[in-house]
Amino acid sequence: MSKKVSDHLLERLRDWGVEYVFAYPGDGINGLLAAWGRADDNPRFIQARHEEMAAFEAVGYAKFSGKVGVCAATSGPGAIHLLNGLYDAKLDHVPVVAIVGQTNRSAMGGSYQQEVDLLSLYKDVASDFCEMVTVPEQLPNVLDRAMRTAMARRSVCAVIIPADVQELDYSPPEHAFKMVPSSLGMPHYAPVPSDEDLTRAAEVINAGEKVAILVGQGARGARQEVMAVADRLNAGVAKALLGKDVLDDELPYVTGSIGLLGTRPSYEMMENCDTLLVIGSSFPYTQFMPEFGQARAVQIDIDPHMVGLRYPFEVNLVGDARETLTRLLPLLKTNKNKSWRKTIEKDVARWWEVMQRRAAVDAEPINPEYVAHALSDLLPDDVILASDSGSAANWYARHLKLRGAMRGSLSGTLATMGPGVPYVIGAKFAHGDRPAIALVGDGAMQMNGMAELITIAKYWQEWQDPRLIIAVLNNQDLNQVTWEMRAMAGAPQFLPSQSIPDVAYADFARSLGLNGMRIEEPDGVRGAWETALSSDKPCVLDFVTDPAVPPIPPHATLDQIEAAATSVLKGDSDRAGMVRQGFKAKVQEFLPGGRHRSDRPGAEEGR
Repeated sequence: MSKKVSDHLLERLRDWGVEYVFAYPGDGINGLLAAWGRADDNPRFIQARHEEMAAFEAVGYAKFSGKVGVCAATSGPGAIHLLNGLYDAKLDHVPVVAIVGQTNRSAMGGSYQQEVDLLSLYKDVASDFCEMVTVPEQLPNVLDRAMRTAMARRSVCAVIIPADVQELDYSPPEHAFKMVPSSLGMPHYAPVPSDEDLTRAAEVINAGEKVAILVGQGARGARQEVMAVADRLNAGVAKALLGKDVLDDELPYVTGSIGLLGTRPSYEMMENCDTLLVIGSSFPYTQFMPEFGQARAVQIDIDPHMVGLRYPFEVNLVGDARETLTRLLPLLKTNKNKSWRKTIEKDVARWWEVMQRRAAVDAEPINPEYVAHALSDLLPDDVILASDSGSAANWYARHLKLRGAMRGSLSGTLATMGPGVPYVIGAKFAHGDRPAIALVGDGAMQMNGMAELITIAKYWQEWQDPRLIIAVLNNQDLNQVTWEMRAMAGAPQFLPSQSIPDVAYADFARSLGLNGMRIEEPDGVRGAWETALSSDKPCVLDFVTDPAVPPIPPHATLDQIEAAATSVLKGDSDRAGMVRQGFKAKVQEFLPGGRHRSDRPGAEEGR
């Protein structure tokens, strides 16, 4: 039998080291499906319940493996369904290649069934590389460039293959005019800034006395170097959400997350520093960074397209974080202002006390902060964590202390609902020997998490470590939006949009052959985590939580709590419970043990 284009595609993916393709079938890729059969399912076809979930699984796999995630879908609706997951990859700078079918070339332009102009549709999401293969000789070059570009630019690339082209006999490009030969492989490289730029950056940093460092996912390979720089400068280190696993949260000078889901120590450090060093982060919210003119700033990023954003940086260093810091460190002087570091460490210690107190606040029936807080010291050393978007992300950001080899991620920039469960599925294919946990809201679980439990049930027995925990915060409310309405607009909860049904998540998990527990009392929270972490199969934990516990941002003022109270007067259905929980949580920051920032000279609450 002659080799088809589809056969060569799978062969080329194998040559690139691709082990899994997260996908959903359809007649637009029938040629590829037949080739998979001839190739003994190599690379593995991992069947999601929906193309969007296949894309999210590819993103999760890429985030936690460091390899390119590959997903595939049929023409028309299948290709469209991939888009949300692909945008998640694009905005978080994750290497993903999408392989999509298209109608036969003879039907293009004829308003044929499922005919969509995919080149136009994918023009933005795969802006770095998007091509359609129209003849066999074109395939190696297009696929190789897609893989190489995805890795080099940490971006989304798309390869579109019409159904009839998939079935053509494969012939390689020839040594001839207008043929484009290709080759495999992506060399490892670590760009570094010029000596002149490093000297300028060191001059800016050495002039400062109160240095703040912000790290993102781009600093993940530079843990030791970041710590060395922080110690040399007596600096504190804040972490963008995508960089939560860059440094241990147990380090006394690590202030934790920054932004709306961040911590007060991060907020205060940015308010009071005179120098800012940003490493591998494109954190977007300028209002949580120092006031313009307050701090001199230096940025390090591997992507020249991403430097100079968000803040008026004085020096932009384009280079690999580890190699750049290695060259920068000898140029940095020891900062003798130890009081700055001591203040940061005192604020961090105080913040963790506040978090413990907030987690202990009584709620009806369970405080969601306690669910995350109780998990923190039970986390296995090699755990992989994912959070969904929504109020669950607040508790993930603030209560879970990551350390050592632990990994964690979420939809950082797109902040889309729904990736929590497929992320950990992708993680388990990347690291089947490690436990994984997803913290998701009931809205995200109903949106698509429940269907992906079927995917878990289909594949979990292949994983060396069977532990995969889906923790559902079941408060029957689309909680983050509810609180945004209250705090930002003083508007009451709009029940037709915010209230969602109570679903028996644990029962559904058990119906699939998985483990499941419903927890309705605080006394059962820790035991449920311990049971799930010792389980011999995946487990769904249905925590019935109180929607009235507010995800108060680090800069929250009593004015914002008052805005929430105003919404009650306008007819909020939650009324007293919502206000009670808001004030109970807020007051933890004023208990003995440390000063509130408004007590400090020149500080103004909520500025």
